[in-house]
Amino acid sequence: GVDRLDVVNLRLGDVEQAEVSLAEPLEALLALRDEGLIRHLGISNVTLEEFEAARAIAPIVCVQNLYNLSRRDDDALVDACAEAGIAYVPFFPVGGFQPVTAERLEAVAARHGATVPQVALAWLLARSPNILLIPGTGSPAHLEENIDAGALKLTAADLADLEVGR
Repeated sequence: GVDRLDVVNLRLGDVEQAEVSLAEPLEALLALRDEGLIRHLGISNVTLEEFEAARAIAPIVCVQNLYNLSRRDDDALVDACAEAGIAYVPFFPVGGFQPVTAERLEAVAARHGATVPQVALAWLLARSPNILLIPGTGSPAHLEENIDAGALKLTAADLADLEVGR
């Protein structure tokens, strides 16, 4: 029931798969944008090099990749997106933590009277101003918990504690 999609992400294969050319699918999406069917283009599951190649082909407004406190392979990409004014949308933002990271998260959460997922989300928000969170939400109470994470202000000591054991 809509005339145009606000954002369409070109999702590349899994990170373990061979590199895929961005040109042909991005050019197809650009044609759809030119027809007025898509407003903005994003990319997903990309490397820093693929991000740079995509930007040479089309205007990119967001990147959606796996990223959280334990999975920080995209630190340079988060920074490149921030520098370019492009949103970075981490998927799986509150899961898959290593034991040492989980212990640190629990300690910080206890200091703030918060949950571990709230601290994980707050860390992402503190990490960079271009991070846009879309965490999974299974109930109204879970939604409120996620929203409350936005008000959680981690201290420099909290952030340093979360870096230990990485």
